[in-house]
Amino acid sequence: MARLFSPRPPPSEDLFYETYYSLSQQYPLLLLLLVIVLVGLLALLAVAWASGRELASDPGFLTTMLCGLGGFSLLLGLASREQRLQRWTRPLSGLVWAALLALGHGFLFTGGVVSAWDQVSFFLFVIFTVYAMLPLGMRDAAAAGLASSLSHLLVLGLYLGPQPDSQPALLPQLAANAVLFLCGNVAGAYHKALMERALRATFREALSSLHSRRRLDTEKKHQEHLLLSILPAYLAREMKAEIMARLQAGQGSRPESTNNFHSLYVKRHQGVSVLYADIVGFTRLASECSPKELVLMLNELFGKFDQIAKEHECMRIKILGDCYYCVSGLPLSLPDHAINCVRMGLDMCRAIRKLRAATGVDINMRVGVHSGSVLCGVIGLQKWQYDVWSHDVTLANHMEASGVPGRVHITGATLALLAGAYAVEDAAMEHGDPYLRELGEPTYLVIDPRAEEEDEKGTAGGLLSSLEGPKMRPSLLMTRYLESWGAAKPFAHLSHVESPVSTSTPLPEKALSSFSPHWSLDRSRTPRGLDDELDTGDAKFFQVIEQLNSQKQWKQSEDFNPLTLYFREKEMEKEYRLSALPAFKYYAACTFLVFFSNFIIQMLVTNRPPALTITYSITFLLFFLLLFVCFSEHLTKCVLKGPKMLHWLPTLSVLVATRPGLRVALGTATILLVFSMAITSLVFLPAASNCPFWAPNVSSTASNLSWELPGSLPLISVPYSMHCCVLGFLSCSLFLHMSFELKLLLLLLWLAACCSLFLHSHAWLSDCLIARLYLGTLDSRPGVLKEPKLMGAISFFIFFFTLLVLARQNEYYCRLDFLWKKKLRQEQEETETMENLTRLLLENVLPAHVAPQFIGQNRRNEDLYHQSYECVCVLFASVPDFKEFYSESSINHEGLECLRLLNEIIADFDELLSKPKFSGVEKIKTICSTYMAATGLNATSGQDAQQDAEQSCSHLGTMVEFAVALGSKLDIINKHSFNNFRLRVGLNHGPVVAGVIGAQKPQYDIWGNTVNVASRMESTGVLGKIQVTEETACALQSLGYTCYSRGIIKVKGKGQLCTYFLNTDLTRTGPPSATLG
Repeated sequence: MARLFSPRPPPSEDLFYETYYSLSQQYPLLLLLLVIVLVGLLALLAVAWASGRELASDPGFLTTMLCGLGGFSLLLGLASREQRLQRWTRPLSGLVWAALLALGHGFLFTGGVVSAWDQVSFFLFVIFTVYAMLPLGMRDAAAAGLASSLSHLLVLGLYLGPQPDSQPALLPQLAANAVLFLCGNVAGAYHKALMERALRATFREALSSLHSRRRLDTEKKHQEHLLLSILPAYLAREMKAEIMARLQAGQGSRPESTNNFHSLYVKRHQGVSVLYADIVGFTRLASECSPKELVLMLNELFGKFDQIAKEHECMRIKILGDCYYCVSGLPLSLPDHAINCVRMGLDMCRAIRKLRAATGVDINMRVGVHSGSVLCGVIGLQKWQYDVWSHDVTLANHMEASGVPGRVHITGATLALLAGAYAVEDAAMEHGDPYLRELGEPTYLVIDPRAEEEDEKGTAGGLLSSLEGPKMRPSLLMTRYLESWGAAKPFAHLSHVESPVSTSTPLPEKALSSFSPHWSLDRSRTPRGLDDELDTGDAKFFQVIEQLNSQKQWKQSEDFNPLTLYFREKEMEKEYRLSALPAFKYYAACTFLVFFSNFIIQMLVTNRPPALTITYSITFLLFFLLLFVCFSEHLTKCVLKGPKMLHWLPTLSVLVATRPGLRVALGTATILLVFSMAITSLVFLPAASNCPFWAPNVSSTASNLSWELPGSLPLISVPYSMHCCVLGFLSCSLFLHMSFELKLLLLLLWLAACCSLFLHSHAWLSDCLIARLYLGTLDSRPGVLKEPKLMGAISFFIFFFTLLVLARQNEYYCRLDFLWKKKLRQEQEETETMENLTRLLLENVLPAHVAPQFIGQNRRNEDLYHQSYECVCVLFASVPDFKEFYSESSINHEGLECLRLLNEIIADFDELLSKPKFSGVEKIKTICSTYMAATGLNATSGQDAQQDAEQSCSHLGTMVEFAVALGSKLDIINKHSFNNFRLRVGLNHGPVVAGVIGAQKPQYDIWGNTVNVASRMESTGVLGKIQVTEETACALQSLGYTCYSRGIIKVKGKGQLCTYFLNTDLTRTGPPSATLG
């Protein structure tokens, strides 16, 4: 309970909450309170008129009623404008309270004899509504409630104290009044504390949901950017749907399919042009670069090429080392795709010429272009890279390889599409390329119209090198010059959506100024904790406030039925009704307080007959049993120390909190107990109309002797029984989460019972009390305000409607709280799924150990990622037979079915990566039917150099086993596809540089002599064999593998090399073999 009444946080933290609170919850309640008071005043006038009283004969009553109607109508007019209420919340609330208090005191001294029980129910109404319906803070409400209580007690005490006729019964009555008011204050404060706690939680959950939506939107943008950095939009949507299905089915699993094939995301496009470009002389230059220089150089060069591609409507497909290729006419067809590619090729050559002229570095650009049709898409399961396949792609590749540095080499098909846009000259060369020689078609070199202009202008050859001095390395000269190009960093386009929140962005001043014009927009008052959630602009903030407004409960909603407030989804309604309610024990405890107050009141105003005492004793026992059940979990330590047979007792509290049926039964029983005990004293009053004060000969002296009926209770217990009944109404409101229909049923039941008792069966008791007050003169009638049964009935109806309004309000906010919690959970789950999807996508572009460099919250993309390694094993595994297998005909859908088989091969290879023993293998890329992977990339930079060779290169064994597993996979595919494909594998190990390059399509890659030699080991290898260099053979032998010499072979770019074949028939043999001798 202490938490419920804990002091509120500092005002700065409540700035936005109080705005929401006053508008959404208290504003309609204040209006309803004023309406209820006005209707009550009109009802009093109607009852006075209907009972035959002459209103003109009681000017005090009439004046009080007219002043009340006028005053509260004026207050209703003032409060009917939200902006006015928002500006003058506390003053207006104070005026309403003061008006209620003045009305109550007016009622006290109007209409007849003043008694100690007069207007106790009205003041109880004032006290409770100050807490429950006025937009006041807890301290202000408590001050107003206590002031109302004390004003009634002091006024009556001072007025009635000197009167001897009232003196004997005055003190017990004032004590009973004090108990009533104390109970009203506690019940009101309890109701306010619980509602504020629930409303604050709902408000925070709503803002958390807003924050969660922002995160969700951010993650969706991440995914879109990431997918579009890998794939075209049309393919991204299709593949995203499959990833979502995989995430829902379980990490890494594939959704069930109607066939045994992996999904193939490849389509055929006709009317495209393919450009291949290679930087001549780059390999020698790269060998002189530091890792940072190499990655920077590549990123700047290819970033520049990406810019040129964008200008000419070309799509970069892939970067292979220092080779760059792109396509024009994808994904949308373009009529001038051939011109686009030629222009791009010329601009690339021009950029390299400028680079050479500025730095004096001897590099050049060789470009080949061919036009035709392609199959484009993605194959495999991991490290997706959009790629193109077809004979026309192969031809474009050979056009580049056989081209002339600094020129664009095109085929006849491309020339036909240029339609004279560029002058060309015959290539006039005997093709050394067997592929082109076999085709026998003429090829052409495009004449750059601006090349002659550039030659005439001349260039400051080696300008930068002359300025920097002759001693500067060419690679450093290139790096300095390329930095001036300012290419974007990889994933730079994600930086503006990286952080889902901004800790420095305040709530829009426009939102605050329009929302709460009377507050100063001092930024120091802005709660730092809410900045993160509320900096989303006016629209979203007001949307959340609007969704929380209690007035929406009467409007059409997607979630609620406006009449019953039931959720439209039956499952959600069922979940709400079955939800746990840990606060039920506090409801029961506060109801016990009401019961205990009734007990004290009846002990004060009755002569405490034994039967009444016995009845209360039994009820006390039942209440203590109920409270023990509700709070049994707090007795766990004590119970566990006792006999084992009692160890089950603490579970009772959990059962009550989690079983809705049990809660409803206990809550109903508790309220019915309070109801029954509120009217128990009436049982001990005679039912027959036998009032001794009606006799005409009763004298004033005789009547002063006693206030009791002969052999019964004092008459003053009658109005206090009515007050106890009012407390019975309040007990219903204490069960905040009790369903509205059950509260309505109980309140109706109690209203009917009270009215039938005091207006019918026991109405004579009120008449007898009036007779006692007015000395038995039957023709002397008090005003309607002084007649207990009439004022009691009016009080019952006022409390009935007031508590019904609060019950509806509570029901709405309980359901709204449940709804926001559910939405928040769903959004958090969706956000988590999206975050996982983003992580999977990023890890599909980058290795797992590199991805955090780009998804960290503090990542600014200021530095290029690069890393050097001393010992990395690089594998190239190809299926050379696939080139012969591939064909394009109508039977195989122009090569699509051939690619379906290649997709199966690559996908099966990728599935091996998910095995724990191959967790250290990192797939780099696929190049047609060649699979490239590496091990040793997840080691910390530089640590290999500090370890001995055997330990630092132990991952070579993993790569060998992976190569063997690839062969086994291919054998299985051969068996099912009736093919005879064989694997050709090349391995090499040594130092490499790893990095991420490319802003448009970021790509992780590795470079270095180790990679080049590994590629040559594969291309010069033998089918079914794993070829390795001599150094790698020695390292593998130290790990227990057997290698045998192949001999000296000629390797392009490396000269004569002695290579070895790995004996894959054996696993690790233990002692090293002597076959390397």
